[in-house]
Amino acid sequence: MIKSIKVQLKPNNKQESKLRESSGLGRFSYNWALSRQQENYKSGGKFISDNDLRKEFTVLKQQEGYEWIGNYSNNIPKQAIKDACEAYKRFFKGYSKFPRYKSKRKGKPSFYVDTSKIQFTETHVKLEKLTMSKKKNKQEFNKVRLCERGRIPYKKGTKYYNPRVIYDGIHWWITVGIDYDESKEIPTSEGIGIDLGVSELAICSDGERYKNINKSKKMKQLEKRKKRLQRKVSKKYEIGKEGENRFTKTSNIIKLENLLRVLNQKISNKRKNYLHQTTTEIIKRKPNFIVLEDLNVSGMIKNRCLSKAIQNQSFYEFRRQIEYKSKWNNIEFIIAYRYFPSSKNCSQCGGYKKDLKLSDREYICKECGSILDRDYNASLNLKGYGTSVINQS
Repeated sequence: MIKSIKVQLKPNNKQESKLRESSGLGRFSYNWALSRQQENYKSGGKFISDNDLRKEFTVLKQQEGYEWIGNYSNNIPKQAIKDACEAYKRFFKGYSKFPRYKSKRKGKPSFYVDTSKIQFTETHVKLEKLTMSKKKNKQEFNKVRLCERGRIPYKKGTKYYNPRVIYDGIHWWITVGIDYDESKEIPTSEGIGIDLGVSELAICSDGERYKNINKSKKMKQLEKRKKRLQRKVSKKYEIGKEGENRFTKTSNIIKLENLLRVLNQKISNKRKNYLHQTTTEIIKRKPNFIVLEDLNVSGMIKNRCLSKAIQNQSFYEFRRQIEYKSKWNNIEFIIAYRYFPSSKNCSQCGGYKKDLKLSDREYICKECGSILDRDYNASLNLKGYGTSVINQS
């Protein structure tokens, strides 16, 4: 089983410059490969394999004006070309949209590190060709400090998968896949049905409820601060406006935008951390199975009154975390089909309430007279769905 680990890097100023240049080479290589594929397609040619494109790129490096490519690891353009070809294939197979060119201003800088060249210690990671010097003391420049000690296994013989260096706009990170033994423990607790909502993040069939973190005092304060900063930035742009559609970006605007970027990441990290805490707590109860509903989120956010609240809840991220953590712990993960009437069915007698509205927060069954919280009733129905799936298999 491969698990991915993400650790923050702490490069010095010179190392950070080299990391930026390396990610620039990755972007240039990706865009070059995409451009070649498009030119070839328009002229009626067949798909160019990534091996052929790599050979072309090797010839390109020898041409005048492209000598700078040789100052960086040749594994960066190799993998970038492979990624571009893969994205192109996925489009024609109907798996994804047409690949876009990577933007220097809007894109997320990143580059690939070869698995045979990367080396980890308890405190550092050694990258390839950050310096061209072969002197022993200069080679220390290739070692970038890690912010967490011993987080990534560094014993001899450890196999690494797809290591990449990524910049999120504030910090540099390294992500790497590590081989772990599969869990052989078989969970014996009862299964759990989970109903996701807006007023509360998750309501479980075993009675556990997880609050909506976006309603907490701390998050409201951060959102308020974010609105103030956004207004400040907008006013600064209006003051420095030149002509009808031309704006001047002053040093004060840059400072405010940097503060806004840091604040946005802080809000995002708090939400992600809360999701990890919630999903881990559910998994630690060792249920036999977990059932989630296949929500039509794209349709739900069309409701303009609830769209922001639904997006802030990150339903897809919750589902993704539950899915891979269940796989790690031998827990059966089940998705109830989209039109399963989890809210309209009575969990006690199986009755169906057709006229249930979104404003009805209690489920009152006309047939058996039971009164249950609407979301708790839905979670019980999801648990029942999971039980029937397990029994049939």
